[in-house]
Amino acid sequence: MSNAATTITSAVAATPLQGGATFTHQRRRVADDSAADYVHVALDHAKNDTESEAENSSGAGNGVYQLRHHPTLLRSASVRRRQSENWVLYAREFPQSLASGKHVGRTAVVILVMMMMFTACLGYLYLLHGGDTADADGIIVTTTTERDITIIKNIMNVAAPDVQNVISELSESESTGSTGKRRPVEEFPAQEIWMKPKSEKFRQCIERPKNRHRPKSATNGYILPHANGGLNQMRTGICDMVAIAKIMNATLVLPSLDHASFWTDPSEFKDIFDWRHFIEALRDDVEIIEKLPAKYAGVKPVNKAPVSWSKSSYYRGPILSLLKKYKVIRFTHTDSRLANNGLAPSIQRVRCRANYEALRYTPEIEELGKKLVNRLREDNEPYIALHLRYEKDMLAFTGCSHSLTSAEAEELRQMRLSVRHWKDKKINGKEKRLQGGCPMTPRETAVFLKAMGYPSSTRIYIVAGEIYGSKSMDAFRVEYPNVFSHSTLATREELEPFRRYQNRLAALDYIIALESDVFVYTYDGNMAKAVQGHRRFEGFRRTINPDRLNFIRLIDSLDKKSISWDKFEAEVKRLHKKRIGAPYLREAGPSTRLEENFYANPFPGCICERSQEQVNRQQFSRRADLRVASQR
Repeated sequence: MSNAATTITSAVAATPLQGGATFTHQRRRVADDSAADYVHVALDHAKNDTESEAENSSGAGNGVYQLRHHPTLLRSASVRRRQSENWVLYAREFPQSLASGKHVGRTAVVILVMMMMFTACLGYLYLLHGGDTADADGIIVTTTTERDITIIKNIMNVAAPDVQNVISELSESESTGSTGKRRPVEEFPAQEIWMKPKSEKFRQCIERPKNRHRPKSATNGYILPHANGGLNQMRTGICDMVAIAKIMNATLVLPSLDHASFWTDPSEFKDIFDWRHFIEALRDDVEIIEKLPAKYAGVKPVNKAPVSWSKSSYYRGPILSLLKKYKVIRFTHTDSRLANNGLAPSIQRVRCRANYEALRYTPEIEELGKKLVNRLREDNEPYIALHLRYEKDMLAFTGCSHSLTSAEAEELRQMRLSVRHWKDKKINGKEKRLQGGCPMTPRETAVFLKAMGYPSSTRIYIVAGEIYGSKSMDAFRVEYPNVFSHSTLATREELEPFRRYQNRLAALDYIIALESDVFVYTYDGNMAKAVQGHRRFEGFRRTINPDRLNFIRLIDSLDKKSISWDKFEAEVKRLHKKRIGAPYLREAGPSTRLEENFYANPFPGCICERSQEQVNRQQFSRRADLRVASQR
């Protein structure tokens, strides 16, 4: 790490965050996250990304870096109780430890705590049989108070887990000699706000059957996919193209990427993804080639925009006939061209192998992404990745201007009028907000996070483009001063190779959002879908989806002083108890455009339930790991 970025503090000092519109990130704007949930008929052009994303969401429910240090004993009080077998194992090793003279500090702590517990036990037994006191006449009277017993019970209850935590932490420091090791999620302060939902009964299930490989029959033709939209829309579209190629027994040529969208990024597939790994990872599913064979290099491909959300029969029928006839076909659009449901399990698994195994970013992007994650986790602290969708074109399209000045609202209105393909020109922004159809403002988001229990010292990484409004971020930074983005976390030298390329910067954000301890998105879109689905696949990492409709009603009541903060906080927590990314089945809806996106929730398809035997075996394995770790 260079001197300019030895710590997060220095990175921030080099690029101080200022208020409002100067809060910029060198990344995509709203158009990146266009929704993949809209019917795009077979035309030569598609809807603007912002338009489709916002429509899909409309009905949905100067920071100075402060490092917090937690002394061992204080921190250990928040750790959950270790399993009982650790005590048994330690009891066996304790005499050997005394004889060898090793771990003197740990031994001293254990002896002190054991003495305290022994004394407490004696006192407890004594009180149970009566404590001696003298009455006014000097006669000894036996009395026992409930308070006395409670105090001693508390001493016993607190001391037991504390000593286990102290032993564990001293063991780690003695064996590793450093404090750079990442703490488990359960050990963070107020760990419940960082813990992932219960999901031990679920597992990834995308493995390819060992006896099933790509058929060796001749290919039916070549597909040239043109991925449209922002990075995440292109990403999921490419995965669909892999599955479609398998359905049609066709050869897939490396996709070309969209250069004409809002952000005009000239990057090609090889600039963003590790293309060799992509080909190799899928070689047993689909034949993928870098370019057309010489025999077909001069052939003019037939252009076709497949019908959105089509089933396998569509591609095995009219599209396959077209391919066999012309041999080379160019799909002009890739977004949402395959159904979410109703496909063979083998096809669904191919989609996930493409998304979660084959589509790996280039080594340069992956390396910088990991560096930024490590900087956010400096001192082993957790962080939130916040997908804050308060950007100019999104606000203009949705007609939302709550908390903005009249001049800013007028600027948004003029922008909406100037974009010809945005159909809705007259929008009642106040009404739309009350219906839950507006992106949450930065101030609303800060109040939401506070009500959910996240302290002001929480590190927050903003995953978004330029936040609109001269003073939009002021209230947010007052509550949460530790705000970062790739432009403040990385050095100028580190960002220079990516600065002109919005999709490569979006890839950095994807990595940081995926690896975050908590991911929060304040408005739906392709990035929100892609990241939350990937986090589900990686073990249901905590992902919070605010209930905008009910939250807006609550915060308006709070602002009017109709409810107290305590009631507001309790209600926000109640509303979101089951909106933290826990497992649930994706179900087919009455309409393909309204049902849940496959990539937002790959269960079923790529996530399966374990049998009770598998769950027991996993728990036994964890206990075995604990025993091995305690013996080291």
